[in-house]
Amino acid sequence: MGLFAEIKEDFVNVYRNDPAIKSRFELFFNYPGVWAVTWYRIANRFYRNGFRRTGRLLMAFNQLLTNIDIHPAATIGRRLFIDHGIGVVIGETAVIEDDVLIYQGVTLGGVSLTAGVKRHPTVKSRAVIGAGAKVLGDIVIGENAKIGSNSVVVKSVPDNSTAVGIPARIVEKGRDKDPLSHNKLPDIDKELFEYLLKRVAVLEHVLMKDNAEIIEQDLELEHIYHSFLSAMKS
Repeated sequence: MGLFAEIKEDFVNVYRNDPAIKSRFELFFNYPGVWAVTWYRIANRFYRNGFRRTGRLLMAFNQLLTNIDIHPAATIGRRLFIDHGIGVVIGETAVIEDDVLIYQGVTLGGVSLTAGVKRHPTVKSRAVIGAGAKVLGDIVIGENAKIGSNSVVVKSVPDNSTAVGIPARIVEKGRDKDPLSHNKLPDIDKELFEYLLKRVAVLEHVLMKDNAEIIEQDLELEHIYHSFLSAMKS
């Protein structure tokens, strides 16, 4: 596919991914992600044909305009949509396949300073990377995978999976019909605290049922604790 055909696809792709758009006029002023990808496609052509300084210069100009940093050597497939886009960073050896959706503040970064090796992630087709997520190192984000907002991903994520947390963990498998349903992502911290609270309640029930002596000690500790708090306030 030619350069202009790819750019045209990128612009048309906005209507598929953002219900907020109302006119073509908005494309020119409200979608920095689209313009960043457009500048990348031009700079990438220069970079691949030996005009590396020109490619870097074009992307430096793009960064000033859009606040999106894409290395011209990165490999980006068709119909990438960067929604809102501010603060997105895509490293030199990153590979992004077709129909990927990236939100603001995402970093596809490296964890190695060794030149000449692949240092950045590969993002497979139709993956969705939530706002603020950091995907680091030569890892693979599988097809249809979803990365929760503000997650830090340092290990590969299988196809049709959801990963959240710091560091990110696989919490769901099986493709969600709605790739944008970030409000349905599980809160692993909340679930862990709920488990711990229920576990403590069960243990307390057992102790209170079978051990009168322990109950008395617990009440004594409670009294000491309240006395301490009162002393601190006085």
